[in-house]
Amino acid sequence: MSIEKSTIQNLRQDYRSASLDESEVAENPYQQFEKWFQEALNAQVAEPNAMTLATTTANCVPSARIVLLKEFTDEGFVFYTNYNSKKGREIAESPFAALVFFWPDLERQIRIEGVVETVSEEESDAYFKSRPRGSQLGALTSPQSEMIPNRSYLEDKLAKLTEKYKEKDIQRPEHWGGYRVIPNRIEFWQGRSSRLHDRILYVQEKDQSWRFERLAP
Repeated sequence: MSIEKSTIQNLRQDYRSASLDESEVAENPYQQFEKWFQEALNAQVAEPNAMTLATTTANCVPSARIVLLKEFTDEGFVFYTNYNSKKGREIAESPFAALVFFWPDLERQIRIEGVVETVSEEESDAYFKSRPRGSQLGALTSPQSEMIPNRSYLEDKLAKLTEKYKEKDIQRPEHWGGYRVIPNRIEFWQGRSSRLHDRILYVQEKDQSWRFERLAP
């Protein structure tokens, strides 16, 4: 390999842009997330809704990928995908997931852990209807995570579906819809100098209330 180990080992960034103190955070982690998300929007962070989604099989084999957050409320964090995809199959086997947002421009990350549920058909229908037509056709075209012979397979299928639905509305396919991650732990991480980062962890209690505590970096 052409990249020397020392080159990678010497990649360092000293974080100095902000701090995070217990006296500054909201009592509710959803409020704290909204505050930070708005600051990411204001800072024009590239795709601030991009998040790593980690899932596992029933045998605890993990996998992760980037998906896009499409809604957040005090009920959880919603994304949409193909239910037959690798992530969909893993969620069906083990309905737990972790999310990570990383905003390097703000030297921040947010870690979320919780259980996963499918959103209602009405919610999935409404979101699918709001998507660009090309994305709707893409959901019909791609057998996500399945092996295909080549790129032409997708392009030919898309061309046929484009012609088929030229004069028709596109309905959401049954294999496509939303998931909601319902957290029980949310951690807010603010980079600090000398790797002494600020970490505030919210943990949900049995009565559904939240407490927060500081973690060592």
